[in-house]
Amino acid sequence: MERKKTKKIMVGDVAIGGDSPITVQSMTNTITKDINATIKQIKELEEAGCNIIRSAITDSDDAKAIREIKKHINIPFIADIQYDYRLAIEAVKNGADCLRINPGNIGSDIKVKEVISACKERKIPIRIGVNSGSIKQEYLNKYNGVNANSMVESALEHVRILERMGYDEMKISLKASNVLLTIEAYKKISKMVDYPLHLGVTEAGPVWNGTIKSAIGMGSLLSMGIGDTIRVSLTGYPVEEVRVGREILRSLGLLQEGVDIISCPTCGRTRIDLIELVKEAEERFKFIKKPLKVAIMGCAVNGPGEAKEADIGIAGGKGEGLIFKKGKVYRKVKEELLLDELLKEIEDL
Repeated sequence: MERKKTKKIMVGDVAIGGDSPITVQSMTNTITKDINATIKQIKELEEAGCNIIRSAITDSDDAKAIREIKKHINIPFIADIQYDYRLAIEAVKNGADCLRINPGNIGSDIKVKEVISACKERKIPIRIGVNSGSIKQEYLNKYNGVNANSMVESALEHVRILERMGYDEMKISLKASNVLLTIEAYKKISKMVDYPLHLGVTEAGPVWNGTIKSAIGMGSLLSMGIGDTIRVSLTGYPVEEVRVGREILRSLGLLQEGVDIISCPTCGRTRIDLIELVKEAEERFKFIKKPLKVAIMGCAVNGPGEAKEADIGIAGGKGEGLIFKKGKVYRKVKEELLLDELLKEIEDL
């Protein structure tokens, strides 16, 4: 897996593109001007491992709230603006680290120049975002509807506006709710520009469906070396987006942090309550930042042998289990103590 080298930009103190680590983003679902609620949610997202946060800026009060919010959070803040160039400028002046705005949608060149001037002054990048549902009619007509060509051409129009005005601090997203269309659009634009790409399957749906769509869509692109930052879009609490995003990166070896649980699907040989054991382990392990592979297996057959690549693990028996390290049995423990003893061993590691 060879990652495409893109232009490096800075969102606050977080680098995107180039050889920088792939970042996980999310978006608050609070009313941004409700400062306490917004800060509380961002703090939860930070704890879950979110690298960059975005919030909707719908009016002047939202824009003004950015200044206070920024005092209490530790990750960069992106202001999501629709159409109103004045809100974009106000958001920048109040400390936004990046704008999500399409320059072609905010009016005359004079308005665009004002936004770019504010961004240049503070070195604030712009994220151009084209969704399959927001393509200009001109390109729908030209390319016979919604497809990768019409999406890419829409994005390039916005790119050319910024380039024409001498600004190249940008990243691009091309999101569709259709997984195959998303993959095709990103593959196409990746060959045409060297700007960082923000990956996502838009409006992916509820947590279960959306997780699968996002994993397939973004996982496919990342495995091709395409993508510099990701956002999983789920109809659910935003923390779930971060957990899914981080797991996508971890499964591809693009994130070396946290516990990777290896567990078997259970069968007739299983004599311990493995399903509940794994659920509890997920909760208790999620705060561990050290990169570890932990195996939780239902029997000796699926224990040290099949999970020998794990740093540490347990294999269930009847009312008891084995703790093993790197495929070698370490000691035997009663079933009710298995998880506690495993945690002690992990702490020793």
